[in-house]
Amino acid sequence: MKMVAPLEVGICCQNLEALKRFYIEQLAFSETSYFKIAADKAGDTGLTKGAYKVVRLQSPYGERLKLLEPEIAPVTANHSGTILERKGNVYLTFIVDDLAAMLAKLKKSGAELLSGDKIVEVRPGTYLVFARDPEGNIIEFVEYSDILGYRPDLVGK
Repeated sequence: MKMVAPLEVGICCQNLEALKRFYIEQLAFSETSYFKIAADKAGDTGLTKGAYKVVRLQSPYGERLKLLEPEIAPVTANHSGTILERKGNVYLTFIVDDLAAMLAKLKKSGAELLSGDKIVEVRPGTYLVFARDPEGNIIEFVEYSDILGYRPDLVGK
């Protein structure tokens, strides 16, 4: 496979506007597009039987999130327990340069902190925080003491 653009991730949500606001205000994404898809077209996709709305958000680094709000309310997921105890759990990872500042921002926003209210060092030089966005999706923030040791492909970028 030859990819022609950075990875995009779709997220089903119940409140598109609230989730969009979180990713824009807390994580510096910007809105690139907004569409309404009619039920007759949506059914062909396998996404939903009714109409849906989709907003595309882009990170400062170029990745995109597609937030999708179906007309027929989605089933609420069970968010109890640890992240890895449920098959199918996924999370988004954001590699940041100042994890302490990100943690402070998450605390101020009222985000649920899954890894507690402190930064966790999981191995020497690798620090993380797990949280949930307003819809309960899991998001990870990681800071590396040596980012080029982790991602040597970033040299010169």
